[in-house]
Amino acid sequence: MVFSSLTFLFGFLPGFLAVYFLVPGSWKNGILFAGSLAFYFYGVREHPAYLLLMLISVLINYGASRFMARCRRRKARTRWLAAGMIWNMGCLFVFKYLDFFSGNLNGLMEKAGFGAQIPYARLVLPIGISFYTFQISSYLIDVYRKRVQAEPSLLILGTYLCMFPQLIAGPIVTYDQVHRQLESRRHSFGNLEEGLREFTIGLALKVLIANRVGNLWTQINAIGFESISCLLAWLGIAAYTFQIYFDFYGYSLMAKGLGRMMGFKFPDNFRNPYLACSMTEFWRRWHITLGGWFREYVYIPLGGNRSHQYRNLFLVWMLTGLWHGASWNFVLWGLLLFLLLAMEKSGPGKILESRPALGRLYMLLAIPLSWLLFAVTEFKSFAIYLGRLFPLFGQAGGTVFRGDFIKYGRAYWIPLAAAVICCTGMPRKVYEAKKYSFAATFGLILLFWGCVYCMYLGLDDPFLYYRF
Repeated sequence: MVFSSLTFLFGFLPGFLAVYFLVPGSWKNGILFAGSLAFYFYGVREHPAYLLLMLISVLINYGASRFMARCRRRKARTRWLAAGMIWNMGCLFVFKYLDFFSGNLNGLMEKAGFGAQIPYARLVLPIGISFYTFQISSYLIDVYRKRVQAEPSLLILGTYLCMFPQLIAGPIVTYDQVHRQLESRRHSFGNLEEGLREFTIGLALKVLIANRVGNLWTQINAIGFESISCLLAWLGIAAYTFQIYFDFYGYSLMAKGLGRMMGFKFPDNFRNPYLACSMTEFWRRWHITLGGWFREYVYIPLGGNRSHQYRNLFLVWMLTGLWHGASWNFVLWGLLLFLLLAMEKSGPGKILESRPALGRLYMLLAIPLSWLLFAVTEFKSFAIYLGRLFPLFGQAGGTVFRGDFIKYGRAYWIPLAAAVICCTGMPRKVYEAKKYSFAATFGLILLFWGCVYCMYLGLDDPFLYYRF
C-alpha cells in the first residue's frame, strides 16, 4: 500500500488511527502490530507467504536474543548470534541475490566449457526485506554486544520490526532509538498535529515534485537515449536526480510524520544533501540511517579509520552498492563512490569543503553522474547516455529531434524550478519560522488537496526505494 494513494489516505490511515486512539494505552502496541501486519499483507497479498516470512524472522530473532541473554559464555552467545544472522542474511541472499550469483556463475561455466547450468529461482523480492533485515540484525548485534537488553516481550519486538510507517523503506531505526518509546510514549493532539503537518510536506514532495519530474525521466527513457539532444540528456539526468531525492525524502518525512502521530520520534534521514560541497559530506546528509548502520556494524568493527581505512571503505561501499540492488551497475556505483570518497580523503575533500563555490561546482557534476550509473542498468545504454551528455567524446547514432529540450523544458519547468528551490532548504526554513501562522496552515491544506487531486488523476506512482 503506497502512502501517496487514496486507499491509504482515506481508507487505511483514518480507520487505523480511529482504533488506535480509542483503545487504552496498554493495547496500543497490539493495535500497531496488527495494523502493521494488515498493511504489509495488503502489499504482499499476491504472495501471502512473505507475511509469514517476516513473522518467522521476528520469532527467530526473539528466540536468539533471549537465549543470548541467558548465556554467560561468549562462545555460546556467538553461536546464537551466528544462528540469527545466518537466518537474516540467508533470507536476504536467497530472495535478492541468488539469481544474480547464479547468473554470473552460469556465465563463467559457459565460458569454461561446462554444459551444466544452475537453475534460476526467479523469486519475487519481498517488499522492504532489505530494510527490515538490517533493522532486526542491528537489534541482534546490539544484544550480543550488551548495548541493549534482550526484549522480553514478543509483542514489543514484533511491533518494533513491523511498524508500518518505516517498514517498507525506512528510515532504519535501531532498537536502542525506540525501545523506551515502545514501552511508554506520549499521545497528544500536539503530536497528532505535528505528525499531520510533516506527513503533508512529505506527501507534497512526493506527489507534486518527485512524480512530476520523474515523468520527464520516464518520457526520456521511452524516446530512447539515441534520440535525445545533449541539453535534453542533461535535463533528463537532472530530473532523475530530483526524483530520487524528493521521492525518498518525501517517504522519510511521511514515515516520520506517521510515527509522530503515534508518539514516536524517528531519526532524520536527510539534511539538505544537495547542498554538500563534497561526496563525503553528501553521504553524511543522504540516507543518514543507512550510512549510520554501515558505519556502526561494518566499518567500525573492521577497524574504521584506525587500521586499513581504505580497505574498510572499499568493503563498505561494495556492500552499499549491493544493498541497493543485485546488479553490476550497483556494484560499479558503489565502486565509483569509493573512488570519489578515497580521493577526497587523500586531501581534496578539505579543499572542496573550505571553498563552497568550488565544492558545489564539483558536486553539480558528481551527483547526477553518480545517479546515472544508479538509474541506467544496461551498460550499453549507459554508454549511449554518456555520449549524449558529452558529445565531444563520441555520440551514438540515431536521429535527434530538434528542439526537444525546449519542448520538454516548457512542459516541466515548474516542477523542476520547485525542485531546485526546495533543494536549497529555504522553503523549510520559512515554514519553520511561520509554522503556526494561518498562512502556513492554509498552505498545507492547499498542498494536501492538490496532492489528492493528482492522486485522483492517477498520479500515485510507487516509491523508488520500494524495489530495494
